[in-house]
Amino acid sequence: AEAMEVTTTGPQTVQKARGETVKLGCTYTPGPQDIGELDIEWSHVNPDMTQRDQLVLSYTGGQTHRYGDPGVSARFSFTGSPNQGDASIAVSDLRPSDTATYHCKVKKAPGVDMRKVTLVVLVPPSTPKCWVEGAEEKGGPVSLRCKSPQGSTPMSYTWSRESGGAMPPTATQNADSGELLISNHSDANVGTYACEAKNSVGSARCHYALHAYNPTNRVGVIVGAVIGAKRRYEKELANEIREDSKAPESRPSSRHASLRSVLGY
Repeated sequence: AEAMEVTTTGPQTVQKARGETVKLGCTYTPGPQDIGELDIEWSHVNPDMTQRDQLVLSYTGGQTHRYGDPGVSARFSFTGSPNQGDASIAVSDLRPSDTATYHCKVKKAPGVDMRKVTLVVLVPPSTPKCWVEGAEEKGGPVSLRCKSPQGSTPMSYTWSRESGGAMPPTATQNADSGELLISNHSDANVGTYACEAKNSVGSARCHYALHAYNPTNRVGVIVGAVIGAKRRYEKELANEIREDSKAPESRPSSRHASLRSVLGY
């Protein structure tokens, strides 16, 4: 090489799961004229171009130096011999906050070269929540839902039936939203259903025990509520009359008239 050259090839973007260790490559070859002191710097590139990059790790004067938050920089280390053409580093116990573009700069005066590599730390799905929206009534639609609160996108959801038979023929599922929609619900659909949330670095499951109930007698519920309200109203009315012995004669009848108009009889 005529001048300092960073020789690492490979993807400009590296994806790894949280908790893993990643190697960020930066091998180099100095030129014959490069006789100055070796100076290697790894920096966390600031997305704001007007701000300075954050130095993380350096090798100068034969010594390794760490910068910034010790809880972060302690997980960065050179993997080989920085003074023997290998400035690659390893980052251990990866965290989502490590997601960034990193800059390797190798200087041996007068030569200098650099390389950028983007690290993306992916998070596997957390245990999803399985639930049903609405009533589990026969003859109506039933919507089983599934959602994982944490995890890197894209994430897909897959429903399966674990007990009670095959998937209902009237069931349709949406892998993006996590919904399993069953139309015309019946006893044949009763059983345990499982939802798997999955992305490129992991998966997690939840379960839901689906029931089938007879449709509620809504008229009976409404009539019962009205009769209950009428009884409470009459009880309160009687209490008020006892408390106020000077109540005018017309008061009870006017109250009953207004009650009749409310209840429609």
